[in-house]
Amino acid sequence: MNLDVLSHILSFQDFGELVVLVRNSLIAGALLGIVGGLIGPFVITRNLPFAVHGISELSFAGASIALLVGVNVVTGSVVGSVLAALIIGLLGNRARERNSIIAVLMPFGLGLGILALALYQGRAANKFGLLTGQIVSVDNPQLGWLLAISVVVIATLLVVWRPLTFASVDPDVAAAAGVPVRTLSIVFMLALGLSVAVSVQIVGALLVLSLLVTPAAAALRLTVSPLWVPVLSMTFAVVSVVGGILLALGGGLPISPYVTTISFAIWLVCRLVGGRREKRSPRRSQAPARSAAVPEKAEAAS
Repeated sequence: MNLDVLSHILSFQDFGELVVLVRNSLIAGALLGIVGGLIGPFVITRNLPFAVHGISELSFAGASIALLVGVNVVTGSVVGSVLAALIIGLLGNRARERNSIIAVLMPFGLGLGILALALYQGRAANKFGLLTGQIVSVDNPQLGWLLAISVVVIATLLVVWRPLTFASVDPDVAAAAGVPVRTLSIVFMLALGLSVAVSVQIVGALLVLSLLVTPAAAALRLTVSPLWVPVLSMTFAVVSVVGGILLALGGGLPISPYVTTISFAIWLVCRLVGGRREKRSPRRSQAPARSAAVPEKAEAAS
């Protein structure tokens, strides 16, 4: 029985032909890995993992409503994500306020999305895919949308990288140095909202954290280098999602279990390696994780 289950999960019959069918998903997954890897370190530095989950619930609601009324699902997902990001960015000035707002938005978004899916009379796979992801759901128009959104997010992050890093690490000093902390916060939340919208299309609303948080958390266990943290984070994210898609082809299952397992395994290995390094070098363990990817403050303010 166990062997039958294992053979079903890891069956690779006609693998080459199946890879061709999910070419768009592989491209989208690689884009998602790059976007998630770049934005992930900021999510951790700014203490926003909870916000990622909150935004994903509104993104799920928007996508579900779009599916119900017959409009582009990516558009609905983006609208829901951006709306949630704006609410959190504008109203959640302090961590306590932000967490309260997110805790209110999450059940509302999830309930609204479930209502829309309950009213939807189409394929059950479409409903399930919004929650856990699908490997064959990315057609050419969706890929175009995902590519455009990814380019916008990456370009935005590159433009504001230095001041955003400064504002993320020490917002009080950054504000005193003339950095527009409030504006950068809203810009970042919008970029995060778009990143979540892209992620939901591939891994589903329930498991977005596995790509926007876990790879960055793994990278931060290995290094605090301003260069290597985003590079490793992107690498881990791309390996997780592309590897998950390729493994999912074998069993015909949703990609989520594979993506999350690979992502968790990478984090676990990095955690163990980082723990050994900290034991050998006690001083390193005293350095806060948020110091990663931090340029000189004076330079970042300029």
